[in-house]
Amino acid sequence: MEHDFESFAALVRSRRTSLLMDRERPVSATTVDELCALAAWAPNHKKTWPWKFAEFTGAGRARLGETMAADMVDADFGDSTKREKTRTKYLRAPSVLVVGCEPHPNEMLHQENRDAVAAAIQNALLGATALGLASFWSTPALSSPPKVLELCGFDQQDRVIGMLYLGWPVGECAVPERPVLSITRVSS
Repeated sequence: MEHDFESFAALVRSRRTSLLMDRERPVSATTVDELCALAAWAPNHKKTWPWKFAEFTGAGRARLGETMAADMVDADFGDSTKREKTRTKYLRAPSVLVVGCEPHPNEMLHQENRDAVAAAIQNALLGATALGLASFWSTPALSSPPKVLELCGFDQQDRVIGMLYLGWPVGECAVPERPVLSITRVSS
């Protein structure tokens, strides 16, 4: 078991947020399916299974950018420069995985669903690292962009928690420094 922990700790410490990826070399649909399957093993209180996935490749990435930019215009969000950047930003990786979250009428479970989806994203990112992929978790410009939700096949009440860029690395990122942890311990 100690070896398992050491291997896992090494995997966690080797994960990087990186857009240094080959924009043309595809990530197979099978690989993306495997990453989504890992995501679905995230802890999920009350077993609501709130995660949803939509993958964009090829010309679909440009369509995602155009659709998000249209939602930004409709929401009067961002300036023309930000919207123009949004139109092309999803072309930075061969695969973009949009990760959505179902809502819940109970506010506590609504928040817990988001936490579960964030944990699911981390599972997918660790899986990508284990497979040798570069990955980047981006927060979308809007959390509930109606046209993007429709394009993804999600319900209009859903939220987009992350846009995951996935691709084969073409460089390495520096190891980021981490702050010293402060742990409060109460024993009595």
